[in-house]
Amino acid sequence: MNFENLSEIHQALQKKEISAKDVAEETFKDIEKKENQISAFITLNKEKALEEAENIDKSSDFSNFLTGLPIGIKDNIVTKDLTTTAASKMLENFVPIYDAAVIEKLKATGAIIAGKLNMDEFAMGSSTETSAFKVTKNAWDQTKVPGGSSGGAAAAVAAREILASLGTDTGGSIRQPASFNGVVGLKPTYGAVSRWGLIAFSSSLDQIGPITTNVEDNAQLLNAISGHDERDATSANDDKTGDYLKDINKGIDGLKIGIVKDYLEEGVQPEIVEAVKKAAEIFEKNGAQVEEVSLPNVHYAVPTYYVIASSEASSNLQRFDGIRYGYRTDHYSDLEELYVNTRSEGFGKEVKRRIMLGTFSLSAGFYDAYFKKAAEVRTLITQDFKNAFEKYDLLIGPTTPTPAFGIGEKCEDPLQMYSNDILTIPVNLAGLPAMSMPNGSVNGLPIGLQIIANRFNEKTIYRLAKFYENETKCDKQKPEIAR
Repeated sequence: MNFENLSEIHQALQKKEISAKDVAEETFKDIEKKENQISAFITLNKEKALEEAENIDKSSDFSNFLTGLPIGIKDNIVTKDLTTTAASKMLENFVPIYDAAVIEKLKATGAIIAGKLNMDEFAMGSSTETSAFKVTKNAWDQTKVPGGSSGGAAAAVAAREILASLGTDTGGSIRQPASFNGVVGLKPTYGAVSRWGLIAFSSSLDQIGPITTNVEDNAQLLNAISGHDERDATSANDDKTGDYLKDINKGIDGLKIGIVKDYLEEGVQPEIVEAVKKAAEIFEKNGAQVEEVSLPNVHYAVPTYYVIASSEASSNLQRFDGIRYGYRTDHYSDLEELYVNTRSEGFGKEVKRRIMLGTFSLSAGFYDAYFKKAAEVRTLITQDFKNAFEKYDLLIGPTTPTPAFGIGEKCEDPLQMYSNDILTIPVNLAGLPAMSMPNGSVNGLPIGLQIIANRFNEKTIYRLAKFYENETKCDKQKPEIAR
């Protein structure tokens, strides 16, 4: 398709220059042409999508922004009658009988589900290499990882196989792949988007969010999926969420912005630090007040996160036992063997590692030393952010310490892989909204600017991001495969 974003397609549909079926057919042509290089999709929804597009054309009502627009869905968000695997052998043939809340909302707008996107198994990973089915490639360089766990969702958008997708972010899993692929990814405030129908990894951290080619489309997609859901006990009231486009073109004059100096220290590539400082200069020249700010406890975020997330994962994944649904081993002589062999064969290495770590952290004699202590440190990190937002409207820093790394480079070293999320994890622990948007490149690979706001203050993120996009034209930069 010769369209760069959802807004362009929406306008063409309204003017009757193209039909919804044209859009769907061209989307699947793009996917088929590029999938050999990118490997972003696990399941395509082609037949149903074309049928839905034909029905939309008959109604000829394109007043809703998303009507007739194909959206890709990360494969841990359940979709009725469409295989949902969480990229695991455990759910290889699982076909849900209901839609997740976000899918219900998308369908209510007339959006079309194009297919399910590859990910790290059960969202556990930072490179999409733990998927049981395939390794997704970076859109800019197919020898590099796309990031994770929403690697398929970000790579598909960057390659323009599709122009928007939904990912999930537990410790940076929308923002890190968005940075690695040079697209816009937002992790909303915890509770702003319903988690009902999301296959749980870490229930106090998981959040569904949009990945798009530009800032305005991102806000449009968040408008569609946010809001209260009584089926999710952690869902925020509707008065907390709202029209994310309202202040998007307001400019940045008067905004108070803090550069997180703890995010610019040893381990972050100098070119990435310099790119953040250049962005800060642009903000300052255009009326924003920019100062350095410290978040002293973020240095403890990675160990805190892995204790909490793994503990919650060990609890959430107990349901996969070979009895009710999902994979069941053929090799067992009693009930205990059924459980052990099913889980040993059905889960991949990284998932088993985290289940063991979480089970240990919750066990008698170690709960106080690990899980309780991690929960206390989480409170300190949250307080650091609270203190910062008493003075600043937004915080900025890099999204990742390096650009995308090579496929196979870190997958055998869990500690090195875990440290890759050092700049994104604190936001999840504090339940805050944050975006990664393109901020130039290093050695031909994209890097991201991370913008963090106080709870339910996504509008201010979009305001700064839209201004920066207008200044830098970063939404026009795309990889060779997308040209």
